[in-house]
Amino acid sequence: MSPKQKLFLTVFLGIMTAMAPLSTDMYLPALPELGGDFGISASLTQLTLTMTMLGMAFGQIFMGPLSDRFGRKLPLLVGMIVFTAASAGACLSENITTFLVFRFLQGFSGASGIVIARAIARDVAEGPELTRFFAILMLVNGLAPIAAPVIGGQILRFTSWRGIFALLVIVGIAQFVSTVIYRETLKKEERQQSIAKSFAKFPQLLRDRYFLGHCLLQLFFFGSFFSYIGGSSFVFQNVYHVSAQTYSLIFGGIGIGLLVAGTVPAHFAGRVPDEKLLSVSLRIPLVGAVLLLAGFLLHAPLLYTLLVLFVTIVPLSVMGTASFSLALSRQGKSAGSASALLGFSQMILGGVMMPLTGIAGDSNPLPMAILMLAGYVLSEIVYRAMIRSRV
Repeated sequence: MSPKQKLFLTVFLGIMTAMAPLSTDMYLPALPELGGDFGISASLTQLTLTMTMLGMAFGQIFMGPLSDRFGRKLPLLVGMIVFTAASAGACLSENITTFLVFRFLQGFSGASGIVIARAIARDVAEGPELTRFFAILMLVNGLAPIAAPVIGGQILRFTSWRGIFALLVIVGIAQFVSTVIYRETLKKEERQQSIAKSFAKFPQLLRDRYFLGHCLLQLFFFGSFFSYIGGSSFVFQNVYHVSAQTYSLIFGGIGIGLLVAGTVPAHFAGRVPDEKLLSVSLRIPLVGAVLLLAGFLLHAPLLYTLLVLFVTIVPLSVMGTASFSLALSRQGKSAGSASALLGFSQMILGGVMMPLTGIAGDSNPLPMAILMLAGYVLSEIVYRAMIRSRV
């Protein structure tokens, strides 16, 4: 690729992988307002996040194999059309049932960008170059958690939560246009010969203990992360009594940490083994989650919670890059299916965890901390049992 093509592809794929945080983080500051508008409980409000996560999980299962069969471009075009329509439907919803349906469709269609972006990266790079590419994608993707809640918080100064979904309609249109410009990266001779063969790759991949270990690692680690996503707005706004705008700045500050951490794998690619980066990125959040739970039990001040959450969350960028690079480096034409399984693992438990963070009410931070700690403990167990021993 020419430098110009590589720049376009990097930005294009970065925004595609950012569909998840754009669909969730942008309206996090509006969760309390949305719950009041629909007259629903904290857990049901968090279910609006869950539906998106479930949609993204199952969407990747379908979109990954489809991209291995029909190429990357066509599924992306269809996905962006549906994403735009679903965003418009969510914006215009008048009851919680309709809103939940459109949230699921938004996640399902947005999944095309998430899973296919990683498959495209595998199409054009391998080895240390693939690690660098994933690191760059994580870096671009890291901008979304910084910008999305800040943008959402500012939109709430002038309009309601519906304005946030109106902006997502514009994002969907822009990504559709970018997909039209994108040049196909999966050659016809390298595609799966049938849909059945594409889906048949799933059981083959899951019989690989090493690959399965990375799927479980993504499952538990991101389960912890999405517990934070689902519970943080209520913790900061209802426990520490900060405004929606202040919360958006806090969330964005932690996003800056994710962005900076995303540069680590790119800097050390080819010099420090991915396995070492993965190991360190698992242990730091584990310690941080212990300190977070202790802080909540002892009614720690806001500054303590901010610092501990920062240390706990930011290694996600390193873990995601290292794990995906290690898992996909052993895949060839099955990169779409492999990426789908990894992406499904990321989303499915997170979707279940989000409502549980509000199970004790919207002013109790303990469920969030307990769920985060459990996920990080299980991540470490999986790494030691299924990944480290087989490197």
